[in-house]
Amino acid sequence: MLKIEHIGIAVKNIEESNNLFAKLFACQPYKTEVVESEGVSTSFFQMGDSKIELLEATNPDSAIAKFIEKRGEGIHHIAFEVEDIYAEMKRLEAEGFQLINKEPKAGADNKLVCFLHPKGTNGVLIELCQERE
Repeated sequence: MLKIEHIGIAVKNIEESNNLFAKLFACQPYKTEVVESEGVSTSFFQMGDSKIELLEATNPDSAIAKFIEKRGEGIHHIAFEVEDIYAEMKRLEAEGFQLINKEPKAGADNKLVCFLHPKGTNGVLIELCQERE
């Protein structure tokens, strides 16, 4: 793993949260995007070499909607940049980690992504991400 790529924060209202974090970070989000396949609206703030991703559910069946219903707003996942997502997934599965998705899928911010089940990572949802070419 190369670095922490971003920290994902589940929010109820992305517009209000964008305003809050813009004040906190003294900058505006550099990108907003809807990821239909995941049922989320996202926005990204650049923080040095890392990013903060805000995630708002766009439908009540999405993982973010369920997360907020169960736990409330807050940190949802930590994403790590990897050089080769396929090799990293194979390595982690061989180490005994449970992959939520068996193949990388298209994520926000031009990334291929895969998630590790939090049951095997001390309750932390881990995302692997690689820049799409």
